[in-house]
Amino acid sequence: MKIRTGLFSLLAAGSLLFTACNKENTPPNRQVYEQQDQMARPAINTVFVGTADKDMFNTTIPSSMGAAFQAKFKTRLLALNAGYTTNALGQNADQLTGLLATDVLNVSKTAPTTFFDGTNILTGRALADDVIDVELLLLFGGPTGTSNPGLTSDNATPH
Repeated sequence: MKIRTGLFSLLAAGSLLFTACNKENTPPNRQVYEQQDQMARPAINTVFVGTADKDMFNTTIPSSMGAAFQAKFKTRLLALNAGYTTNALGQNADQLTGLLATDVLNVSKTAPTTFFDGTNILTGRALADDVIDVELLLLFGGPTGTSNPGLTSDNATPH
């Protein structure tokens, strides 16, 4: 009798587990979210990911993004700026596109929170950071940040 009762209890608990995991049985006051877009760094997805790759990029886990997209990012970078050598951070095309292809927002616990302040890079993102200007500077500004001055700012306020 104890074995039957234990087996019945185990089966009942197992069926509850499986029905609880079923999306259709989600309680009405509970939301189910699905990832639609990767946008840790504004404009990177928009500029560097081709239309055919959008869905794949948006559902790729960050640890796999570099291997999957870095070569395509490099091709796009060199199409946008054929004269690219290094940027204000000293990064060559491989280094920059390797960084950009992994679309995550880095955060530092010890450095100032900033997207880029001339010294610190990707230690977070402060409200006042003009991330589009930083990205344009890194793509078009060259080693000193002064190359292509017409392309290193969108001339809009950070907000």
